[in-house]
Parts: sequence; structure tokens; C-alpha cells
Amino acid sequence: MKKLLFSRKSECIQPLRSLIEKQTHRTLVMWTLDCAPRILAIFEDAYPDDFRPRTALDMATAWSRGAIKMSVAKKAILSAHNAATDAEENPAAQAAARACGHAAATVHVETHALGLVFYGLTAFVYATGTQDTDEIVTKELAWFYNRLLHWEANTGSVTTPWADFLLKEAPNKERLLHLKEEEKASEKSGL
Repeated sequence: MKKLLFSRKSECIQPLRSLIEKQTHRTLVMWTLDCAPRILAIFEDAYPDDFRPRTALDMATAWSRGAIKMSVAKKAILSAHNAATDAEENPAAQAAARACGHAAATVHVETHALGLVFYGLTAFVYATGTQDTDEIVTKELAWFYNRLLHWEANTGSVTTPWADFLLKEAPNKERLLHLKEEEKASEKSGL
């Protein structure tokens, strides 16, 4: 891949990261699986006969519903990342496949949700040729943010079955990771 353009430290990501840190695991699963198809289109436009990222999303949905075991979904998720590796000559498609892999992996742990954003934004920027990058990033971040607000308000109204592990209350792992990063930074600065 040419270059991943965003990370957890990217300033523009911080409002979305803060919102992510307030969500339940189940909400983040709904959000990533809702957002991923829009990014998947970038990959499928370039590789219409490669179904690995789409299959990863389908398997993640089934896993989130308790219909399949983690091992089946994990294999499909790794295949999506392999599709990204194989798309080396197309940075937009490569980033899109990685975004789908991270969206699917969010079922395992919510810290993958930001991977959807990092790689998704990268895919959108490369797909548009990087002209008006700030405008594209602002538009797409607003879209991600608004979709997450939607799922924050509506996850409870989804009546399909859920895997047992997604019904349990647990601390948000993205928030825990952020706290750990802040603690390390504070230790480094001697505060």
C-alpha cells in the first residue's frame, strides 16, 4: 500500500474516537457492518470477481448473530486482508479491503473499529486522486460520525439474535487503550 494516511493520533480522528469510546461493543459492530459496504464498493469496482472482503463481512454478520464460530469468521477476515495484500497495485482498493477486514474484526474486539475509519478514509482519498483531500476527509468523517450516532440511538431496536458475548456488558476496549496511551505519555513526560 502506498501509505496509510490516518492513525489513532490523527487530530481529525479525535472527535470520532471519543464517540467510539462511549459505545458498547454491539453498537460498534452494527456501525462497522453498516458502514463497510460503502467502502467495499471501492474494492469491488476494481476487483469485481474477488469476493473475499464481502465474504468477511457476511461471516462477521453471521458470527455477531451467533450463527457461526469465531474460527470460521476469522478465516474469512484473514482472507480479506490477503485480498488487500494482493491488491498492491491499487492503493484505494487495497485500503478498502483492509477497512472491510477491520470492520469484520470488530466483532472480535472493538479496537478494530478505528481500522475501518483509518483504512476507509485512506481508500476514499486514494479513490478520488487526493484532490481536495481536506474536503473529502471532512465529508467522510462526518458520515462516519453520523452513522455512529444513528447506531448509538438505534442498536437497542435491532431485534435479530445476538451472539452471547455481544450481550454482555464490558468496558470499551478502545477507551481502555486510550487511557493506557495517556498513562504512558504521562510517564514519559515525567508528570
